[in-house]
Amino acid sequence: MRNKTRKSNIFSSISFSFFLLCLIIFFSMEMTMAQNKSSIVSINVGVVLDMDEWFGKMGLSCISMALSDFYTFDGSNYNTRLVLHTRDSKKDVVGAAAAALDLLKNVEVEAIIGPFSSMQADFIINLGQKSQVPIISFSATSPSISSARNQYFVRTTHNDSSQVKPISSIIQSFGWRQIVPIYIENQFGEGIISFLADALEEINTRIPYRSVISEFATSDQIRSELLKLMNMQTRVFIVHMPISLGSKLFATAKEIGMMSEGFVWIVTDAMANQLNSMNVSVIESMEGVIGVKPYAPKSKKVEDFTQRWKMKFRKENPTMVDVELDIYGLWAYDSATALAMAVEKSRINGAFFRKPNVSGNATDLEAFGVSRDGPKLLKAILNTTFKGLSGDFQLVDGQLQSPPYQIINLIGNGVKEIGFWTREHGIVRKLNSRRGYSVSKDNFRSIIWPGDTTSVPKGWVIPTNGKKLKIGVPVKDGFTEFVKVTRDVTTNTTIVTGYCIDVFDAVMEALPYYVPYEYVPFAAPNGKSAGDYNELVYQVFLGNFDVVVGDTTIVANRSQFVDFTLPYTESGVTMMVPIKDDNRDNTWVFLKPLTWELWLTSFCSFVFIGFVIWLLEHRVNEDFRGPFWHQVGMIFWFSFSTMVFAQKERIVSNLARFVLIIWFLVLLILTSSYTASLTSMLTVEKLQPTVKDVKELLNSKDYVGYQPGSFVVGLLRKMNFDEDRLKAYNTPEECVELLAKGSSNGGIAAVFDEIPYVKLFLANYCLKFTTIGPTYKTDGFGFAFPIGSPLVPDVSRAVLNVTEGEKMVQIERAWFGESTCSDLSSSLSSNSLGLDSFWGLFVVAVVAAVLALVIFLTKFIHEHWHIIGRSDLSLRERSRILARKFDTKDYSCHTFKKSELRDVLAHSTHDLDCSRSPQGNLSLLPSPRTTGPPSPSNSSHTEQMIHFPGEERASPSRGENEAVNGQVEMV
Repeated sequence: MRNKTRKSNIFSSISFSFFLLCLIIFFSMEMTMAQNKSSIVSINVGVVLDMDEWFGKMGLSCISMALSDFYTFDGSNYNTRLVLHTRDSKKDVVGAAAAALDLLKNVEVEAIIGPFSSMQADFIINLGQKSQVPIISFSATSPSISSARNQYFVRTTHNDSSQVKPISSIIQSFGWRQIVPIYIENQFGEGIISFLADALEEINTRIPYRSVISEFATSDQIRSELLKLMNMQTRVFIVHMPISLGSKLFATAKEIGMMSEGFVWIVTDAMANQLNSMNVSVIESMEGVIGVKPYAPKSKKVEDFTQRWKMKFRKENPTMVDVELDIYGLWAYDSATALAMAVEKSRINGAFFRKPNVSGNATDLEAFGVSRDGPKLLKAILNTTFKGLSGDFQLVDGQLQSPPYQIINLIGNGVKEIGFWTREHGIVRKLNSRRGYSVSKDNFRSIIWPGDTTSVPKGWVIPTNGKKLKIGVPVKDGFTEFVKVTRDVTTNTTIVTGYCIDVFDAVMEALPYYVPYEYVPFAAPNGKSAGDYNELVYQVFLGNFDVVVGDTTIVANRSQFVDFTLPYTESGVTMMVPIKDDNRDNTWVFLKPLTWELWLTSFCSFVFIGFVIWLLEHRVNEDFRGPFWHQVGMIFWFSFSTMVFAQKERIVSNLARFVLIIWFLVLLILTSSYTASLTSMLTVEKLQPTVKDVKELLNSKDYVGYQPGSFVVGLLRKMNFDEDRLKAYNTPEECVELLAKGSSNGGIAAVFDEIPYVKLFLANYCLKFTTIGPTYKTDGFGFAFPIGSPLVPDVSRAVLNVTEGEKMVQIERAWFGESTCSDLSSSLSSNSLGLDSFWGLFVVAVVAAVLALVIFLTKFIHEHWHIIGRSDLSLRERSRILARKFDTKDYSCHTFKKSELRDVLAHSTHDLDCSRSPQGNLSLLPSPRTTGPPSPSNSSHTEQMIHFPGEERASPSRGENEAVNGQVEMV
């Protein structure tokens, strides 16, 4: 019983101790929490938004939710808390400035989030700079305001200039050459235009007109401006304005028919980001519109926040239905989060502002103080990075880094994603693409264009106001076959005809659409030309002419002011000179068929082939033996006699026969060609130019002619012709007269002109003049259009169709006729045959000769290797022995074996006759060989007696003796 009581007391003591410990822990926690609450620092932050607008309500709700989420989760242990002080900017710049001034002066906020518009922000950031308070805007996108001008301005959205590259890439993809921007007349609208113009200039796209619409424009004013655009060629429009004005613009465009087929509308993110807040009827009127907007990656966190935001917003604003969160709300959320993180990081404590020393009469703009914590807070904000709802939050140069852009297409009352644009890859269908940079239109998904069509609009049309294109044509006195301007006095009208005019008319007829135009002469009041061709082309750049048609050459300096079509004539500048008969002296005409290089090569080849034949035949052929000069003469005689195949020497060696077969082939071709060329020279009339080339003109300082107003005079100056040696001519007749006189008699020695003029000239005077020298390349005649004209591609295609067809032949025949002159260029060129025509034959002959020579020497060295290998003889002695061996006959050759056999038979018969006849009758018998060279047998016996120092005496071999004995026995 006592033990039970003791156990009960112990248990009670433990329970009481545990209860007491719990009380102590509870009170400690309460005291810690109370201390933490008392140590939390409240930081005043201002919010300036249009509180009566949808945008302001959405922004404020996102900012409030951001702070609530942050301090509940990630920043629960932070020692700072942001306290929001909201002010209504009342959709006015002055209202926004007053609200910011109140926050800075009376509340002394450490930062201001807002305002909404770039115009409001432009003034507020100056207040922030003065008070050193960061101004954080998640919606002021105009490039005209930046942290570079005001360091306390922090843009937590992108710069409008970052979207001009995606827009220009879309323009480039479809090849549109002209666009018209339509933008609001304020700082927001004008800020992007200069950047857009630069981006379009890089892709050679022009802005022929800028449509500026006031933010207070009525529907009638918008209609008037759109009707003006309908009367222009351009059908590609880029719209940059807020949705309040953009809604009226597209509703009006739908009414007047500008949302039909053929039009292209592209909206910037000012509208594309807020399509969810637009009226359904307006969105339906925008069918076929293309838009660009920053891409916000989708995530579970974003979806959860969107659902919570909708519930909260509808509860706070029950009158607003069908609301959707856009990217500005995500930027507002991230901006508040970044500010809360920066405040904690900078360890500011909300110190009072430093008051300025001002008099009592100071204005409000002078009376507010300067933040003590502003510089630290600004630095912390700029260095804050995290993963936000809108993507990676990272500030570069005081503004949010540019994200990828999403390209959308409005279809019905919905939006379709058709692609993306990234800085690394250009236009892609998917963001994870690993392809190279490309802006091909094939990278887009299917697009519905205005008018519910999938056909890509060409971006321009012929103006609907009935205005005709003004076609400028040159006025000239000569060469009127190309362009001729006449004045009909009876009807007081101007008639323009000519080859160039007919070509242009044919080209315009070949276009798939009708283009009205009229010809306007480029003439002064007196009817003469108003300037040269450069000045005529420049009129297109000035806007005085829409097109220039005529004998206008495509050259580099003119292409700086106009766009030329493809050429429709031959190109180039050439030199034309008189021709003369060159039949005066035929003394040395037999040398002219071949050039001196070919003569020299032929002579060397004859000598070389003769030498090779001599080497191959010397040891085996009696005809190639004898005294030294006899053998030298034989080399030249034999080689040159082969030229007429008159050689009488018999060839024994197969190697020599092989060389001669190849050499006879070379001689056959060479002699045939020489004969044909000489015949041509003696029978054909030789007309030669008076001037051989340009260098001769420059050296002789002769006068040269050119057409006035042409670019050719500039070409002559570049060729270093003296200015005082240039003479102009206006007509072909005047040119003939000057050429006939000659340079020494007040005329000219040559003419430089373009190929079309020269061909026309030679069609009538081909027996007196010809072209000489190189052709200086140009691009021929072309039609000049304004730079970026959408007509140029279509007209160029039509030029190809006309020039490749029968129509061009008919036009040329109608104006130039058919020349009755044959082409004299071949007769004027040199008829001499050159080495370049025969070097292959000589190579074959030389290779054959060298090959035969190598085989012969290899065999000879092999037979006498016992001499070459003797070390007891010097090199000189061995060379002498080999030379003597080469000079001796080769008795192993079948030719000498037959000769020896004949000699043996002859000697044997003679000996038998002598033994049978009296001694006195011996003198009556004829000698076996009373004439001709000694017999091989005799000579061989003599040669066997020759002995060189260090050489063993030679004796007939056993085989040779046996052969001779056998022959005698046969006898």
